Amino acid sequence: MNAIAVREVRVVVIGAGQAGLSAAYFLRRAGLRPGEDFVVLDHSPGPGGAWQFRWPTMTYSAAHRVHDLPGMPLEGADPDRPAAEVVAGYFAAYERRFDLRVRRPVDVRAVRPGPDGRLLVETGGAVWSAAALVNATGTWDRPFWPRYPGQETFRGRQTHTALYRGPAGFAGLRVVVVGGGASGTQHVMELAPVARETTWVTRTEPVFVPGPFDADRGRAAVALVADRVRRGLPPSSVVSVTGLPLTPRIEAALASGVLDRRPMFDRITARGVVWRTPDGDRTLEVDAIVWATGFRAALDHLAPLRLREPGGGITMDGTRVVREPRVHLVGYGPSASTVGAGRAGRAAVREILAGPAA
Repeated sequence: MNAIAVREVRVVVIGAGQAGLSAAYFLRRAGLRPGEDFVVLDHSPGPGGAWQFRWPTMTYSAAHRVHDLPGMPLEGADPDRPAAEVVAGYFAAYERRFDLRVRRPVDVRAVRPGPDGRLLVETGGAVWSAAALVNATGTWDRPFWPRYPGQETFRGRQTHTALYRGPAGFAGLRVVVVGGGASGTQHVMELAPVARETTWVTRTEPVFVPGPFDADRGRAAVALVADRVRRGLPPSSVVSVTGLPLTPRIEAALASGVLDRRPMFDRITARGVVWRTPDGDRTLEVDAIVWATGFRAALDHLAPLRLREPGGGITMDGTRVVREPRVHLVGYGPSASTVGAGRAGRAAVREILAGPAA
């Protein structure tokens, strides 16, 4: 590390998804110069945040609403284009318009306490010294794979939403989709026309919510997630407390029986899955399991700062980490949604400019 020059800036932003770009925009609007007063580091190969990795058959119209970045609305997008292309193009245009000078691909290996009350952000090719850090690394790099008895014996195919590339590879197969979130329902509806058979299983009964997801409903959902974060507990997803929107497509899938939910199986065998019932084991032979089981916050690079509480979470005061006030987490917990991430970027910059917490 002694052979690597240390570059000094006021703020380092890690991640150039919705939250990171929002923070960069507000830093620039406050008069800080991109590349000199602050720097944005992103490990992805190109613009688009996690959206660039979405499966190509997921169209923009099928995606959850992508909220506008501050200062530049997303307009005129073709609803039939892949969401990955639409959002990547939008983010790229945004970076150019505001001259955010995102550096990529840059892998941040660790963030450590540095001298003179600063933080050292270590990458493969440079070390950045910062007075404040905005961490906007999201969750896409940490897919959650549940463990079930017998899983290692399964002879079929197992994949996760993070690796899913569309239905073509599942043609003629008997497929189990695991997960009660938006990705789970999207996978089932997309696979049903090509698979020999689809089975949808979830740990809890899914809740479908009619009507628009308005501001009041959004605020109530975010408040529930924020309460866990304030108590130092791992955050639940915003979707887990909002329920699933009852869109016309979902209604049609429910009516046709495509979204016929079954409870979670108990174990996996070489050729399928098994439920325990009072009348004995019930077995379903399957060829593939798709785990639409979500993601965890990608925060391993912050481990040297010891931010976690005994409960496993990180206690927050706004966007600021209570254990390390120089660190701001955006796109984490209550801000882990496109609308929440944008607002959190603005809040983090406001807190940074106001100075360290008392």
